[in-house]
Amino acid sequence: MTDTGLPASVEAIRRVREDPHRLGHRAHGPTEPLEGTGQGSTGPAGKRILVGYGFWIYLLSDIVIFSCFFAAFAVQRGATAGGPTIAEIVDVRRVAFQTAALLLSSYACMLSFAATNARSRLWTQVFLLITGLLGLVFVLLELQEFIELANRGITPQRSGMLTSFFGLVGLHGLHVTAGGLWLATMMAQVQIKGFRREIIHRLICFNLFWHALDIVWIGIFTIVYLMGSGT
Repeated sequence: MTDTGLPASVEAIRRVREDPHRLGHRAHGPTEPLEGTGQGSTGPAGKRILVGYGFWIYLLSDIVIFSCFFAAFAVQRGATAGGPTIAEIVDVRRVAFQTAALLLSSYACMLSFAATNARSRLWTQVFLLITGLLGLVFVLLELQEFIELANRGITPQRSGMLTSFFGLVGLHGLHVTAGGLWLATMMAQVQIKGFRREIIHRLICFNLFWHALDIVWIGIFTIVYLMGSGT
């Protein structure tokens, strides 16, 4: 019996009805925790859940940053200051190779996680290696583009349009480079530690990151290069 005169089970049902979403309201004083609220015996959320939510917040914040750079390019697109327009600096063929490399790397990344689910260390490593090599091809092609433009005197300081162009495309390239370093680290961890729970969780986060970069590049390819070359 509880201090309300009701059996414990009936009292528990009454409390759940009073707080159906288990938000932490207490019926009988500050020292009585409710189950499922992160209080008492249930404890706080686990590290895996916190890391998962934190990584999603990071991805969303990254999307916000890229959105700002897209907006800057849209505003500065015509601000050439008498310099070259976007149509004059775009090499659609090279960018098409870049896009194909990144899309194929994203597909290989997906296959690597399928191999992880099958607990095949060999094929996980093979597909991760393919992902990394295709990402490296993408970065090298982008670096080649920037070097060629710089040799022609086309630099970020030339105009507002070029500042926003180099900023947006370069930011994405930095993300792909950082992703490649992360990938190399994950390959080493898989080789040494195998498929531990935390390793699999990190591979999930890497897959999300890599596919997000793929989505962002589709926007860059469409808005900056395809639409830009048509003006």
